[in-house]
Amino acid sequence: MTNENPVIGVLALQGDVREHLVALAAADAVARAVRRPEELAAVDGLVIPGGESTTISKLAVLFGVMEPLRARVRDGMPVYGTCAGMIMLADKILDPRSGQETVGGIDMIVRRNAFGRQNESFEAAVDVKGVPGDPVEGVFIRAPWVESVGAGAEVLAEHDGHIVAVRQGNALATSFHPELTGDHRVHAVFVAMARANRTPESL
Repeated sequence: MTNENPVIGVLALQGDVREHLVALAAADAVARAVRRPEELAAVDGLVIPGGESTTISKLAVLFGVMEPLRARVRDGMPVYGTCAGMIMLADKILDPRSGQETVGGIDMIVRRNAFGRQNESFEAAVDVKGVPGDPVEGVFIRAPWVESVGAGAEVLAEHDGHIVAVRQGNALATSFHPELTGDHRVHAVFVAMARANRTPESL
């Protein structure tokens, strides 16, 4: 790839895809929608957006991207999951729905809809380790939280005593939706991860 800026996909099966594409572009990435294996193969990193984790899981299998995505995450491709995307990156879900699968990549146990239902959505200022400046305004919509993390995962933020942002290697996950606020600093952190991960041969 010859473009200086990393090419980052947004898994466009369900959820708030457009908002992530806008945020990534604002953070100096080349942003593309990804639905199929050949599109996944052409990106330097991937965002898994919010939405409904069971639906995303089933559609990923249907579109043939689940196994290629797992393989690329295992191989170290940078990946960022928000809300349902966090659930998709968890190695384990408490009380998963029937047939629900995850990509995995972060040694954490996640509780679905932990902060309540849609009508209990809220915003809160969150101090996120590695994000410079003021706290991030987190939008929590039927948000999960992380019950526990393994030794390989680093907790980046907590809210109300619960873990809401985690990183393990090139995998990043937040319970909240930074793409809905106009503050692109979390996306900028992820774009920097993707840029740093690119090999000299790919530049």
